[in-house]
Amino acid sequence: MTATIDYTAGGPLTDLSSVRRGALADLPEDPIAIAGLVHRLVIQPDDAGRLGLPPGRFDENQIRPAARLVTTLLGLDPSPLTVPRPPERRVVGTCRHFAVLACALLRHQGIAARARCGFATYFQPGLGLDHWVIEFSTDGEPWVRADPEAMGLTVLATPEALAPGQFLTGGEAWAEFRADRIDAAKFGVWGTENFGPGEIRGNAIRDLASLNRVETLPWDEWGRMDDSYQGHTGADYDTLLDTVAATCAADDPAEVAALYRTEDLEVPPALIA
Repeated sequence: MTATIDYTAGGPLTDLSSVRRGALADLPEDPIAIAGLVHRLVIQPDDAGRLGLPPGRFDENQIRPAARLVTTLLGLDPSPLTVPRPPERRVVGTCRHFAVLACALLRHQGIAARARCGFATYFQPGLGLDHWVIEFSTDGEPWVRADPEAMGLTVLATPEALAPGQFLTGGEAWAEFRADRIDAAKFGVWGTENFGPGEIRGNAIRDLASLNRVETLPWDEWGRMDDSYQGHTGADYDTLLDTVAATCAADDPAEVAALYRTEDLEVPPALIA
């Protein structure tokens, strides 16, 4: 039997069935409108820091499940999610939280959606910065890549439909690096020293997990990730990453699911909570 991945249904971190029904009332049907809600529901830690929020609020960016993100939002403001929150009543989260909450809301509406982990090229010229976006598809049409966080910014003219090259998944960046078309030293996490091939490998593996509906935190590590970041992996691991990149690019659900179930690639249960 050919494996399938149902991107219209919530996964372990995007299932919203436990959320009280009223919170999800009157969600729009248009995928862009749904994704557009999120920039008024989530706030980046740097932006939150300027508001003088209580220190405990910043632990919110450690939340993995979208249902807990929604519960946290409702604790700050019980209004339905269609009601924009002022900055101090938004959940504190990274680009991953913007993407995963948007993905969860789209799936709740029966729209095929998935979060993608990789690198944005539009925040700083010449750099590929660690970032998460979404893809959605309606009526079997090709996937549209969009950035819910950028829908609230002026960095892009059309964040609801990213142009080729504006965002590279981890696998896409790895393939470009292996073909000597990008400099890995320019791909990494803004504001840190974490740039280089290890960052690309890590995001390629996180993207494979996300294609299997397991959207980890950006700093979650498993398998040989830590060794890779330390420069302790060799040619065999790079060959495995070649397979990851090619499989994600081919986008065959059976192959994506089968590869994910192999050693070093499947997310351990402790990181799915």
